[in-house]
Amino acid sequence: MRILVVGAGAIGGYFGARLVEAGRDVTFLVRERRAERLRETGLRVKAFEGEFGVDEPKLVLSKDIAGPYDLVILSCKAYDLQGAIDSFAPAVGPDTAIVPLLNGMAHLDALDARFSAANVLGGQCSIAATLDAEGRIVQMTDMHSLVFGERAGGRSPRVETIAAQLDGAKFNLTVSEDVVQSMWDKWVFLATLATSTCLMRAPICDILAAPGGEAVLQRLFTECESVAADNDHPPGEAVIKRARSFFGDRNSTMTASMLRDLENGTAIEADQIVGDLIARRRTKLEGGSMLEVAYAHLKAYEARRSRA
Repeated sequence: MRILVVGAGAIGGYFGARLVEAGRDVTFLVRERRAERLRETGLRVKAFEGEFGVDEPKLVLSKDIAGPYDLVILSCKAYDLQGAIDSFAPAVGPDTAIVPLLNGMAHLDALDARFSAANVLGGQCSIAATLDAEGRIVQMTDMHSLVFGERAGGRSPRVETIAAQLDGAKFNLTVSEDVVQSMWDKWVFLATLATSTCLMRAPICDILAAPGGEAVLQRLFTECESVAADNDHPPGEAVIKRARSFFGDRNSTMTASMLRDLENGTAIEADQIVGDLIARRRTKLEGGSMLEVAYAHLKAYEARRSRA
């Protein structure tokens, strides 16, 4: 199976490198600047349990894509989606499967509009990773999971074929028979983490140490949970239990990648993670919306950044 990983940043680079390590046929679609760096240094990963890398990763520029791939793994930031779609479009044929690992849900509509909905599976990943100053991928915790499946549910022959290719790499793989629910579960969790840590400019442990901090975290999670319920995808009891335990861990130094982006003065996924969630609300809230407060905070940052 010919696999195209769109981008070789923290997410695509990590999962793509793990697949190369497992002997899979992986090509990375990159821009020229990233290609130059990777030709010089290879694709280096400082994984949680030790370093590894791909000395000579297979690279391709958009203009050089010669035909369809069997599988496209899409891991760009949501605000870069349209450019990414344009770049990998030549790699999509009638039988190409696209597994997007973006946050939120709006990207599914964009992919369906450009390609056939039949090409687009559901997917999500959980990993804390970033690029360091030398362009190496740094995994910050031992979390590294990838979930994918048919959006209509169940297990299809193509999902089984893809799973056989992704399985055996050194990350946790789940083939979900209800992947849309998995995507909603992650969105609820991520929106809570992003809004709380960005609003407070602090990790979970420091928020919980602040007067009223625990109430803020629980209120944000409850509001995100209610939007999922409005859209017929309420988190199950096990998901809720894990989330409430996570957001109650007074030793947790976890923050969202959005906070790191914000502190670095770079672009953020405010609209895709928070704004779109608010837009999908159906039930009127009593006592005001914490999500709207957090969203206003993030949009004010974007306005200041664009003016600067």
